[in-house]
Amino acid sequence: MSETIQFLNDSASGHLDSAGDGAPGVVVLQEWWGLVPHIKDICARFAKEGYTALAPDLYHGKSTVEAEEAQHLMEGLDWERAVAEITGAVAALRERGCPKVGVVGFCMGGALSVLGARHAGADAAVAFYGFPPDKSAVDGDAAPTQIFFGSEEGFFSVPDAQAWCEEQAAKGKDSAVTVYEGAGHAFFNDTRPEAYHEASAKDAWEKTKAHFSKHLKG
Repeated sequence: MSETIQFLNDSASGHLDSAGDGAPGVVVLQEWWGLVPHIKDICARFAKEGYTALAPDLYHGKSTVEAEEAQHLMEGLDWERAVAEITGAVAALRERGCPKVGVVGFCMGGALSVLGARHAGADAAVAFYGFPPDKSAVDGDAAPTQIFFGSEEGFFSVPDAQAWCEEQAAKGKDSAVTVYEGAGHAFFNDTRPEAYHEASAKDAWEKTKAHFSKHLKG
């Protein structure tokens, strides 16, 4: 069942797909386009896998299909507020009875998933083609984190993400970066034929499900 909910003392809202009482939760973070149908579809996919999925509307009602406008929206995003809303989304899922909660994000949302999961005390995280520009912002212990990039990534630093995951793995965290040869940025977005890379997307989805199953259901 899909619905729009309010959380964080009604200062934030999001799209929710429930998997029923007692299901683990996943916070799904948008690309720079906003809370578009693709992100809502990902919530539905997680619900079918037995997770209650919540996608916070980080742009507060705004979205676009134009890259220039998306750039403008992303540049105008208050990242501190976004992290607070991600933390609120994790708390909202726990208040709904989710025993464990993970965070997954795409592009801009991928960077925010690493940041947000750490600040919210999430149980696991997955980032698709995104990583915080300032690696020091996520220093210290973090949730088990898997990060996916295409070999043709042009927006975020793959070496920074790899170095960070190696540091986390050295602390015993289940964290790693996977790089898909021949794939570019946004390879998971099947609404963008120019970017979608089917084989990479399918493998990353299977790895995401396995990671969340291990840390949220196990």
